[in-house]
Order: sequence, then C-alpha cells, then structure tokens
Amino acid sequence: QLQLVESGGGLVQPGGSLRLSCAASGVTLDYYAIGWFRQAPGKEREGVSCIRRGGGITNYADSVKGRFTISRDNAKNTVYLQMNSLKPEDTAVYYCASDPGCSGYPAYWGQGTQVTVSS
Repeated sequence: QLQLVESGGGLVQPGGSLRLSCAASGVTLDYYAIGWFRQAPGKEREGVSCIRRGGGITNYADSVKGRFTISRDNAKNTVYLQMNSLKPEDTAVYYCASDPGCSGYPAYWGQGTQVTVSS
C-alpha cells in the first residue's frame, strides 16, 4: 500500500510563500500521478493541482493558477507544491494523494498538513 507523508505547512502572512512536500517510502513515486487537495473548515474538499506519471503533464485549479507550481524530484522521491502569493482563502488542510490519471478520484491519502494564511 502506498504511504504518503506531507510536510511544509504552517502560518504565513498574505502574499507569502510556502512549499509543501509529499514523500513516499518503499515505492517509486514517479510511477504514480499525484494530486494535491485541500479542505477548509465548512467547505468541501477541492482539487488544487496534479502531476502525471513522469511529470510531463500538470494541471491546476483556476483559483491557484499562476501562483502554485507542482513538481517532482525523483531523486528524493518527493512531489512538491510551491505556493506563492498566498491569500487568506488558501487557508486549509492540504493533502497529497495518488490520483490515477489525475482524474480527481484519489486512492491513497497522506495525513494532511495545515496551511494558515493570516496577518
């Protein structure tokens, strides 16, 4: 079973940046499409970004286009989500998950990491 661990969340001021990491052990993460999802209090979970196997194809929610970048580092077996120009509405628990074909139907989830954007 694929096990994913997120890290990198925290408290940041509006306009600031954070980089989230999604690491796996025991498997080659590049074999999997990996998605980032988020859920804010009282709101439904939403897909943020996804990167296909091999890393050649990525997609983003409209709300984060131009501000967030998803990438892979195969040497570190890690997928990253670089988040710039953060806004208070980006506040949520962020999860990475295996998402076959970036279909939006994730299979295996990490435990989540809290991102809070506040002054």
